[in-house]
Amino acid sequence: MFRKRLLPLLVGVAALAGCATDGTGTTAKRAAVSENIYAEADAALAAGQSDKAVSLLKAASVAHPVDKKPWVRMAQIRFDATQYGDAISSAQEALARDPDDTLAYSILAVSGLRVASKALADLTRKNNLQGSVRSEAQDLAKLLRTSLGEEVLVTTRPATRPASTRKTPSQPAVAAPSRPAAGSASPFDVLK
Repeated sequence: MFRKRLLPLLVGVAALAGCATDGTGTTAKRAAVSENIYAEADAALAAGQSDKAVSLLKAASVAHPVDKKPWVRMAQIRFDATQYGDAISSAQEALARDPDDTLAYSILAVSGLRVASKALADLTRKNNLQGSVRSEAQDLAKLLRTSLGEEVLVTTRPATRPASTRKTPSQPAVAAPSRPAAGSASPFDVLK
């Protein structure tokens, strides 16, 4: 009978003891581990090992699923490596965690524009843009011009003309105006 009462009591005390810990030690350990991972990723990037840096950051994202920092850093690494599809995916993951992250939005927008411009260039090179694809491309270009506030997206260089070989007659030097009298009221009289 004594055992029947003692066992639930011990289980209850153990459960309450687990709830009584403040957990600050584990939070500090997690922060130290994540900073260590970021330092390792930076070292890998400095050594030119972007794939290793990305794998370290993926491990950090698994360890801290709500943290946007590894996703933004992965997006930046992929963007710098001109892997725009992966940069877009990582930026979207970062935006899912923080919808107000401007760096993630910037990476997403510029990567998307670069993918679109490459696709249009490839399409134009293979065959002429015609029909709905051409009109859609023109509409997108118009939208891009209005969002950037520019009338012309790509400026063309004007043809440079060779310098003229004609000689112009030299102009005679203009005589300096005479100094006004010391008692003159306006210093701007010389300019008249």
